[in-house]
Amino acid sequence: MDSILFEKIGGVAKITLNRPSKFNSFNREMAFALHKRLDECATDDSIRAIYLTGEGKAFCAGQDLAEAIDPEGPGIQRIVREHYNPIIRKLRALEKPVVAAINGVAAGAGANIAFACDVTIAKESASFIQAFSKIGLIPDSAGTYFLPRIIGFQKASALMMLGDKVKAKEAEAMGMIYKCVADDEFEATAMKIASKLATMPTKGLGLTKRLLNHSVTNDLEAQVNMEEALQAEAGATEDYQEGVNAFLEKRRPLFKGK
Repeated sequence: MDSILFEKIGGVAKITLNRPSKFNSFNREMAFALHKRLDECATDDSIRAIYLTGEGKAFCAGQDLAEAIDPEGPGIQRIVREHYNPIIRKLRALEKPVVAAINGVAAGAGANIAFACDVTIAKESASFIQAFSKIGLIPDSAGTYFLPRIIGFQKASALMMLGDKVKAKEAEAMGMIYKCVADDEFEATAMKIASKLATMPTKGLGLTKRLLNHSVTNDLEAQVNMEEALQAEAGATEDYQEGVNAFLEKRRPLFKGK
């Protein structure tokens, strides 16, 4: 059974973590398979948005601990360096919108991967947990980078140290995710968002993502200078011309991602 399922739905690449009997916990095979699919999404111009979800009851329970403690296995440091750090880098470098559709529990690395995506939607019955402290580890997968910036230092510190479970409604209320959706509406709503993003000006969205990546380290002067440069780049796209023409002609724009 493939550990990663992949299909194209219009301009959306749907990537499904597929180890449901292990709550979609990562092993080496699944990590490398996800790397490959993210690389494919980056280079395929027909893909204009990515929809990342899990099969079964969980989104992702983090690392498969059987592999982590295997004396013949890669070991914790290599797992972080070779499995998770590349996933986070690829998600952020991918200049296309990534929608995380959280269909169940997102624990440990699974939660932090969700926070690294651009738009995170969660089923009402889903939950998030920083499970690392429960087994004596520290949060990885850029959790210590993204979570304090998303919800603030105090909340992030407490959740990481105490390992409290956060239900989807609470996660939305604290700004941890974009939206919590009723279970029976979840899949249709999440895919609708991904499909909408796939029809929008892809180059402009990608440049916006690049600016957001730099905004957390740039000072004001560097950020406005970067906005100036990337606005010129966005203004040279076909989609910008189409957007302006559609506005003037009072019609719906037809963006091509160019």
